[in-house]
Amino acid sequence: MKSVLSIIVAFLTCHATYLHAQAHGDGAVKITGELMTWHKVTLTLDGPLAKETDDAPNPFTDYRMDVTFAHESGDLSYTVPGYFAADGDARNSSAKAGTKWRAHLSPDKPGVWKYSIAFHQAKGIAVDENKEAATAISKYDQLSGEFEIAASDKAGRDFRSADHGRLQYVGEHYLRFAGSGRPFIKAGPDAPETLLAYADFDDTVAPKSNSPLKTWKAHLQDWRDGDPTWKDGKGKALIGALNYLSEKGLNSFSFLPYNGGGDGSNVWPFVASNDKRHYDCSKLDQWATVFDHATARGLHLHFKLQENENDDNRRGHKKDVGKPILESLDGGKLGPERKLYCRELIARFGHNMALNWNIGEENTQSTEEILAMANYLRDTDPYDHHIVIHTFPDQQDTVYPPLLGKDSPMTGASLQNSWDQAHQRTLKWLNESARAGKPWVIANDEQNPADMGVPPDPGYQGHNGKASMDTGDRKRSYDLHDIRKNTLWGTLMAGGAGVEYYFGYKLPENDLQCQDFRSRDRSWDYCRIAIDFFAEQNFPLSEMRNVDELVGNTKHDNSSYCLAKPGEIYLVYLPVGGSCHIDLTDVEGDFSVAWFDPRNGGELKAAETSSITAGAPNELKSPATMAGDDWLAVIRKR
Repeated sequence: MKSVLSIIVAFLTCHATYLHAQAHGDGAVKITGELMTWHKVTLTLDGPLAKETDDAPNPFTDYRMDVTFAHESGDLSYTVPGYFAADGDARNSSAKAGTKWRAHLSPDKPGVWKYSIAFHQAKGIAVDENKEAATAISKYDQLSGEFEIAASDKAGRDFRSADHGRLQYVGEHYLRFAGSGRPFIKAGPDAPETLLAYADFDDTVAPKSNSPLKTWKAHLQDWRDGDPTWKDGKGKALIGALNYLSEKGLNSFSFLPYNGGGDGSNVWPFVASNDKRHYDCSKLDQWATVFDHATARGLHLHFKLQENENDDNRRGHKKDVGKPILESLDGGKLGPERKLYCRELIARFGHNMALNWNIGEENTQSTEEILAMANYLRDTDPYDHHIVIHTFPDQQDTVYPPLLGKDSPMTGASLQNSWDQAHQRTLKWLNESARAGKPWVIANDEQNPADMGVPPDPGYQGHNGKASMDTGDRKRSYDLHDIRKNTLWGTLMAGGAGVEYYFGYKLPENDLQCQDFRSRDRSWDYCRIAIDFFAEQNFPLSEMRNVDELVGNTKHDNSSYCLAKPGEIYLVYLPVGGSCHIDLTDVEGDFSVAWFDPRNGGELKAAETSSITAGAPNELKSPATMAGDDWLAVIRKR
């Protein structure tokens, strides 16, 4: 009996060993996707069997897959980080285990592309550059092949079209599309920061009662036949919300991929909020579906990588002294958790055409920690996407200066300041960065006061459309028209690259609870009018600079603004209409004058005086409309 039992045990053991050996992938490589320029091309390797929660080895830390994609011409080569993808269909299956490993390329040139896979194993190798200490897994390492890419067939808003392509920092105050070379001016919502706290995403929970999971049901009506979903129809409402933004003519939105311990504390890419070395494959695949759709709809992805609770090392928090750091990533330092977090986001989402990595909303890291994280992003991201920082308004003068200059990996700032200080703060950092030798791309992305921000439309949920701010000696009321004049046009006329609107926590559809972007529908119209105006007029923006002093605004206040390529073209914005003088004493020639309506858009309107002669100050008088209406003069050399 004992011998029979021994035989059975031996058989089962051998059989289990055989099954385990057979469970590992055979090394087959598959290329999928629309094989065209600027599109997401996916390489899937049938590799080692793994599970999300494995520790020995951990599929996220103890394996390292890198794929080098090179164009046949020899001109282009990208080494792209790979990642564990469970069964390869986790967004639908919710699988937590499998043999699929992936890397994404977004090719920028037609023709034959060749790939070569590097696959290593060692403890912590994913974030350790010492590959000599790792073992190459011969079954998967050095696999190679090729595939052919055609020219893009997309058009219109789709960022994958030939007229768009990858958005790049080119050493100017504006990002430019690689396909067309056109500058990018953005507009869209900065709220809610909890956009990804969505009930249709796997394993997404809401520990705080003030920040419940979202359904986005107000935007279910905006989903269209043919749009993506997952798991038999999930995701329609959030996809619809992106459709709404796109159809309004907006081109950007923002979100936190991780806010553990923060205001919302309901978004994280991990299998659990405090397990930062194991990632949720199905949830991240579902996020990818949303982000890929955004790219197809012409929406820039603003990744706010953390808020201060995630970079906080407890400096200055007396009540927390001695307590363990539960939510932060390595206490703000560039440790293994922070490196892995950056690498996973780059691997899964970095192929998208238009995005920026924001080092952190309301950042509290030291300068050294910021630079370490930014340099790691720059070194890991094969596409060199735009890297910015967002911080507290009163920190800008101390935090930003050490980040300026040619040796810094930073390429811009995401400003937070009072809604009526957008012009001044944008102009300050444009000038400071240019003087340091590396012009930054500056956007105004959060409007204070924090409890108000950008108000909803008048009548939305019975709201009067007003917000207020305490200026110290009195309370001041403002509305969407003040936002249009001072925040939107104030930023653009300084030479800024756009805005995102923050919704204050005391207002309807606020930064934690917003599920209806229609709450600011009219403000979106004003944004669309502005960005369409700059696109249609095709101004030489890289050669233009702020010259408020030419219209008598020597203090750069909100009385009038002027953006110009002196001697060639001048844009003069009058927030309350009326008239002003423009000093053209130092130039020669005749100039045409026309007026643009920032409230309604449309064609340029003839001026009462359609021509002026340089060599002296000239009066500009806006069209007669209601008192307080804003106008913009377009003055071009004949």
